[in-house]
Amino acid sequence: MPVWFRFVAMRLFRLALLLIGVAVVAFALAKMSPVDPVTAYLGPNIAKVGPEQRALIAARWGLDQPVATQFLAWLSNLASGDFGWSATYNAPVVDVIGSRVAASAALMGLAWMFSGVIGFSLGVIAATFQGGWCDRVIRVYAYVLASTPTFWIAILLLMGFSVALGWTPVCCAAPIGLLPEEVTLIQRLHHLILPLVALSILGISQIALHTRAKMIDILESDFATYARAQGASRLDVALRHGARNAALPAITVLFASLGELFGGSILAEQVFSYPGLGSATIAAGVRGDVPLLLAIAMGTTLVVSLGNTIADSLYAVADPRIDIAAGAPLREIGP
Repeated sequence: MPVWFRFVAMRLFRLALLLIGVAVVAFALAKMSPVDPVTAYLGPNIAKVGPEQRALIAARWGLDQPVATQFLAWLSNLASGDFGWSATYNAPVVDVIGSRVAASAALMGLAWMFSGVIGFSLGVIAATFQGGWCDRVIRVYAYVLASTPTFWIAILLLMGFSVALGWTPVCCAAPIGLLPEEVTLIQRLHHLILPLVALSILGISQIALHTRAKMIDILESDFATYARAQGASRLDVALRHGARNAALPAITVLFASLGELFGGSILAEQVFSYPGLGSATIAAGVRGDVPLLLAIAMGTTLVVSLGNTIADSLYAVADPRIDIAAGAPLREIGP
């Protein structure tokens, strides 16, 4: 059996077990929530609905069945491609996610890319000029932002650039009152700026600190000392040798931060009223919308797991000595 086939088969098997585990835990947590889906669905109209009608709604949604039966019914529908019905948005779950995934993908994708590129660059610069003013500024910046909540950063940006200066919109992903086909790309980018900055800051500090620590170890290694003894400057060693070796932990941190990035997007989207999956997650949690919550949890798990697999694959690009299928350097692999 080829090595690559065993690698793919093992990854798929682990992914299947992970999705099942997430489904069980997410469903159990949703059922333990004090929010009653029927009460949340009726809202102010609950005073006009009698116990019999509430029981009929619960029976229509299958909430009168035991928890195990509800979970098996949801799992059976999921296997057939039916993700369920969202009571929050009164639409199929697939349609709700499909209408919001583009906005969240643009926000999180750009924030993820910027945090990786900027964070890695700052980490390399800080390590290259270790102990200097540049290193101190980057470290202070990284430590402060690493301990700052995303929603607080978002509120400060909103108050400063939208309320005080009026440079950016206060909310939403497009101007209010315009149809989606009437919104231009410039207008979408204008509304995306502040949420993007708030979310990008979340990942820059972590990647910068990890990259700096790895780069310092590399610049203090024997081969770096030998290169400097031959006349190479610290900057030459950092750019020609250190950056490529430091890319491995940076790739790991970057792809591992996908789940945290989604958590940050939930807060950022709430502050800026950005219509993405983050705001849909909050709405589903408040309304006890179990099908929508489970679909978002499963989708997030799938994205994070695939991200880790891609990170493992990129190891071979950053360091050709690594065999991603065997998980070890090539020199340690037998015939």
